[in-house]
Amino acid sequence: QVQLVESGGGLVQAGGSLRLSCAASGRTFSNYALAWFRQAPGKEREFVAAIRGSGANTYNTDSVKGRFTISRDNAKNTVYLQMNSLKPEDTAVYYCAARSPSFLLRTTTQDYDYWGQGTQVTVSS
Repeated sequence: QVQLVESGGGLVQAGGSLRLSCAASGRTFSNYALAWFRQAPGKEREFVAAIRGSGANTYNTDSVKGRFTISRDNAKNTVYLQMNSLKPEDTAVYYCAARSPSFLLRTTTQDYDYWGQGTQVTVSS
């Protein structure tokens, strides 16, 4: 079992920045690929970014490329999502998710085994 707890959400104006954190406990953190998903009201949960267990490779969805950066600190059992140049359409609940094996990056919710409770991000125009 892996437990995931997100933090760092909040209200920010368009063009601003936020950094989300996801702290993990349980199994060996580096054995898991981590990802961020988001879900806006009335919409399906969608993939945002993912990172391999080693941190060597990442993948972002097109809508956040150049604005969001996923990273991880395996010594702290934490994954981050740095969000810059935020837009109102980025408003959503952001979820952290984990899957194994750690070297495979996946972009669908069905591929992830563990989920956090989510943190709300609201971007005002």
